[in-house]
Amino acid sequence: MTDNPYIPKKYKVLEYHRESPDNFTITVDMKCDHAPGQFVQLSLLGIGEAPISICSDSREHLKLNIREVGRVTSSLAGLKEGDGIFIRGPYGNGYPMEDLKGNILIIIGGGCGVAPLKGVIDYVENHRDDYKEVHLVLGYRSPKDILFQREIEQWKNSFHFKLTVDQNPYGEFCYEGRTGFVTEAVKEANWNNKNKMVFLCGPPVMMREVLKILYTRGFNDDQIYLSAERLMYCAVGLCCHCMIKGKLTCLDGPVFRYDRIKESLESEQK
Repeated sequence: MTDNPYIPKKYKVLEYHRESPDNFTITVDMKCDHAPGQFVQLSLLGIGEAPISICSDSREHLKLNIREVGRVTSSLAGLKEGDGIFIRGPYGNGYPMEDLKGNILIIIGGGCGVAPLKGVIDYVENHRDDYKEVHLVLGYRSPKDILFQREIEQWKNSFHFKLTVDQNPYGEFCYEGRTGFVTEAVKEANWNNKNKMVFLCGPPVMMREVLKILYTRGFNDDQIYLSAERLMYCAVGLCCHCMIKGKLTCLDGPVFRYDRIKESLESEQK
């Protein structure tokens, strides 16, 4: 009998790692096929369920990055190695990595929007010969909010890498890197659009400003993929809480090629 994909199964926490004061990553012993950008529904019995981005590329385990923003995620923050959690999925459309082979990749992330992009980064590291140059631009609110610090040194060695923070109130003793908005780093990059594909995820205002910059460089909507964030309660297209003007984020997304979602997003913003 085939397992019902809509019923959560119990898995074990293999590792718990605190990324920042309000963000952590857990590794669980779930083995499954998934695409970068997909998500799962993660739950604790008696507490509730939340959609969480997959931030790894492995068939032996899943890494899930979680920001503490409510009752469920705050309860998940109390997990420890060996604890059990319930997961269903993965769900949604991810980044079409097979279709983008041979291109130069530009990955731009802001804040917790870096989490779904980390799945892309891990995938590219595992399939490095399939892609040309990789440009990685990540921005955070402050040094204490920087996620995936354990991986950053490897990214510096593997990619054209820029890290920036909006502000550095703690002084250089804590952080010696760049201070400024992601948009400033994107402007300085001075890319053209030849043989390039862009992956974008972050706060809506950041993504809108980055899109404006990309347009000035000649990028077309079909060269840009973005990950949308909405309230995905059921993850199977029944509750419609995640609808964006006729598009269901849980089924049609959360990763969209921009020309396929542009009209819907612009209508939503009016």
